[in-house]
Amino acid sequence: MKSGDMANLKQIAAELSLSVTTVSRALKDGPEVHPSTMARVKEVAKRVGYVPNHHGRALKTGRTLTLTAVLPMETRDYLSDLAKLPLIEGMTLAARQAGYSLSIYSTTPDDDPVESVQRLLQARSADGLIITRMVSGDPRVKLLLDQDIPFVAFGRTDLDIAYPYVDIDNEQIAYDATRRLMDKGCRRIALQLLVQKDQASAMRLAGYGRAMAEAGIPIDQSLIGHGTFTMESSAAWFDRLLASPDPPTGLACANELGLLGALHALGRRGLEPGRDVHIVTRDSTRLARFLPAKIGVHSVDMADVGHKLIEVLESRIANPLGPIATVLLQGRFEPAE
Repeated sequence: MKSGDMANLKQIAAELSLSVTTVSRALKDGPEVHPSTMARVKEVAKRVGYVPNHHGRALKTGRTLTLTAVLPMETRDYLSDLAKLPLIEGMTLAARQAGYSLSIYSTTPDDDPVESVQRLLQARSADGLIITRMVSGDPRVKLLLDQDIPFVAFGRTDLDIAYPYVDIDNEQIAYDATRRLMDKGCRRIALQLLVQKDQASAMRLAGYGRAMAEAGIPIDQSLIGHGTFTMESSAAWFDRLLASPDPPTGLACANELGLLGALHALGRRGLEPGRDVHIVTRDSTRLARFLPAKIGVHSVDMADVGHKLIEVLESRIANPLGPIATVLLQGRFEPAE
């Protein structure tokens, strides 16, 4: 056989004078195959470019060896989904290590999230699902539990029901950001939230509110912004706040794009972060640390989040009756230099 040919198991078996069963078991790291035989089989398989027929295996076993992540596009603007890149990288590498391929099912902001999941269930194209953008009372959780479909949620909902999830402690991050801004002397602290109905925004608001209550500072609703917070929308929102009679002296940013918009608004007014307005942001892409501005950063390793999502999902597929895993990840604070 020539290298690069689409060799099948029979051809590999014939070249090595082995049975097809032995070759198949060797490629699956079967413990009954001698290590030297396993090495020979894998060497020939690599040389001839053997690729497992997942479609055929799926017909026999009912498994696709594919995991699907449902990732809504945040907006229709450029760079809006920047933070998803390290998440996708982490999921892709972890899925490959677990013997799966990863597919991304993108939805638009106008798509109904339940209908999107129902379409995936009807297609039966994946062994497990990753759902994101959790909302209060998220109906997808009960739907997937009722259908006995292995899944993991990136984020939490407020349903009184057990389900597997991986989440970032957005409440604690917002609480810590607010406290740190207070330590800088800020009392007029603006808070960026993303889509209002998302549970991540609700958790950020809860953390902010807890810190304000502990300090005895009443919440000014005009300082709380809901939106997608692209660079343009963030700049417009923060510029309006800066133009108010009692502008903010501190800002807790939702993400890097919200931060860039806020910095643009400050620059247009000749204001300097760390001097005129103190800023703490959540950063999922390491972008903030390269900006020439004094900014406190809560860094979140989204590639690690992706790994954890796949680990929990793969465990759920392997042992559907096992313990339901829940993972809550913390942000790492890096002070302004």
